[in-house]
Amino acid sequence: MNLPNHRRYTTQFGGRELIIETGKLAKQAAGSVTVRCGDTMVLVTAQMNDTPSPVPFLPLTVEYEERHYAIGKIPGSFMRREGRPGLQATLNARIVDRQIRPLFPKGLRNEIQVIVTVLSADQVVDPAPLAAIGASAALSISDVPWDGPTACCTVGYVGGEYVANPSMESLSDGTSQLELTVAASQDAVLMVEAAANELPEEVMVGAIEFAQRQLAPVVELIARMQREIGLEKKSFTTAAELDDDTLELVKREAANRDLRGALLTEGKHERAARLDAMRDEIIAAHVPDPEAEGAEERIAALKAAFAKAEQAELRRMVVEEDLRSDGRRSDQVRPIWIETGVLPMAHGSAVFTRGETQVLGVATLGTGRDNRLVDDLGLEDSEEFMLHYNFPPFSTGEVKRLRGTGRRELGHGNLARRALVGMLPSQEEFPYVIRVVGETLESNGSSSMATVCAGALALMDAGVPLKAPVAGIAMGLVKEGDDYRILTDILGSEDALGDMDFKVTGTADGVTALQMDIKITGITAEIMREALAQAREGRLHILEEMRKALPAPREEISQRAPRILQVKIPVDKIGTVIGPGGKQIRELEAMGATVEVQEDGTVRIYSEDSDAAKRVKAQIEALTATAEVGKEYDGVVAKVTEFGAFITLFPGTDGLLHISQIAEERVERVEDHLKEGDRLKVKVNAIDERGKIDLVRPELEGKIAPRAPRRSGPPQGRGGDRGGRGGRGGRDRF
Repeated sequence: MNLPNHRRYTTQFGGRELIIETGKLAKQAAGSVTVRCGDTMVLVTAQMNDTPSPVPFLPLTVEYEERHYAIGKIPGSFMRREGRPGLQATLNARIVDRQIRPLFPKGLRNEIQVIVTVLSADQVVDPAPLAAIGASAALSISDVPWDGPTACCTVGYVGGEYVANPSMESLSDGTSQLELTVAASQDAVLMVEAAANELPEEVMVGAIEFAQRQLAPVVELIARMQREIGLEKKSFTTAAELDDDTLELVKREAANRDLRGALLTEGKHERAARLDAMRDEIIAAHVPDPEAEGAEERIAALKAAFAKAEQAELRRMVVEEDLRSDGRRSDQVRPIWIETGVLPMAHGSAVFTRGETQVLGVATLGTGRDNRLVDDLGLEDSEEFMLHYNFPPFSTGEVKRLRGTGRRELGHGNLARRALVGMLPSQEEFPYVIRVVGETLESNGSSSMATVCAGALALMDAGVPLKAPVAGIAMGLVKEGDDYRILTDILGSEDALGDMDFKVTGTADGVTALQMDIKITGITAEIMREALAQAREGRLHILEEMRKALPAPREEISQRAPRILQVKIPVDKIGTVIGPGGKQIRELEAMGATVEVQEDGTVRIYSEDSDAAKRVKAQIEALTATAEVGKEYDGVVAKVTEFGAFITLFPGTDGLLHISQIAEERVERVEDHLKEGDRLKVKVNAIDERGKIDLVRPELEGKIAPRAPRRSGPPQGRGGDRGGRGGRGGRDRF
């Protein structure tokens, strides 16, 4: 094999060997690497066009491609091939994007594409961190201008100890109290994503610091690759830079027109209108003829300068005056109003409004057949809790084409889902499939955090017994040199112009989810601690407002929700419930309910009619009941013989009432006392080793001696359980 450029690099990564290879696969790409850890392996390529794009932003795309052959599986789609990326693949692509995007040079407009292909997945090592490491390595050794390297890892928290790159099973089965994904360079944290089980803020900061230490050897390995085999970076034409004279001119003109006062205008749209009018006045003063030669370029420069002046004044007000554009101090939460039960036909609903951000949360309770089937490379094959986030254009007062759900909506919905899922009751306690939808109705500030609040309230309104209410808040940062302000409940403009977007969700006791994107270097652990502490104060304030609106989950689930009853039966009774060819289960469903039998003997009964569900449950309990010595039953005479009568205790189980136990006096003929169909109370006296049941009449106890159970004798007909196993157990229904 002739591979002159093949190179192999290794290091330790979370207790396993990490292998990065290049020069073997996809050699025509500008940067191409494979990353392997355990038996999980990804291919990552990076490529850049030679000519700049006309768009006014960095045209970067990150694609994450899952191949089902990676786990030895054929896709479940009709075409039996992979289609558009699934939810988890899209979320993994976002992790890679958020790690690499801040490090491209400002003004770069060439189209860049990073493609991750999962080649092998052992379902122990998560491919997502390997994909991020691969993107860093591919970009570092390529000719694409990029200020890396970076690396990414996952941190768990088990038994009070941090665990680097825990297994996928430990993250999914609840063994770990934390799933924290961190991307960092040698000097700074760039991105954090986490789900936690009400962990204290100090534990979260410790996990981030732990991750940085784990990533240092990987970052150094990629830096060594770049030094040894990296290509010379391409030159590129930057977007036109703003000259200092134009910027100073506009700053001076804006100050003379009271830019500070315009920025303090109440109301998002009113503020924008006043600022636009000021900008247009400045442009008109310096470009009197918009049709003149060079006027278009001059107007563009003045607009860019005004945006810079606006940003600079906002940041100055925050740092020097502790004053924000809506008049708040740095640690204040905007006014909140809440209304629950707003949709008459929904199972649960709530409107949560914080300032100019408003979300309608709607909760729907479904049965086991409403779960989402998952066909990806993960461990789970179904999802019992779904949270969907929508962001229509009217929420920001804009007109846009309605398209399919984008990556932003999927990412925001996943963050809100992770915030709430740990506070849901278990399937054993509350066997419903749950869907929450967050409809963003207004947006100026974090609508994902408003979705957490509205979603929690909607669940409580539907009667879902949450372990604790959950609230979320978005934090920002403005840092000028050594001076900084941490901002609580940031506006959209503060997100765009600030240095950090830090979303934190949790209960009164701890953090349940976290997402952080850093736009500058130099975010210290102390700043993170301060931000988390300030976020906790804001979160507690919001939780108190939520408590005033709805103190606790409704005591009863919505009358419009399906009724689900659950009963546990012995596994060897599954066939009795299903019946030969599914006959018995069809008879049960004819009573007005849907019956689902699982492999462990759990039987769930779904019905819109509560009484019908109760009747079916009672019938199943009767079908699977087991006779107990000393217990009394209301029996029915099934058959009369010369030596006694067979009494049906419950469907499928009969016992013998011997002729000597029928009456106090001597009985010559059983027919003189009992006939088929008669009802009478009987008591189980004994059950022999063959399961034959001997009965007595409780009202005759003490008046006649009970018959001693015989170990052999005349056959007792249908004693013991009646009916055999039929069909399949599990979740199948016949």
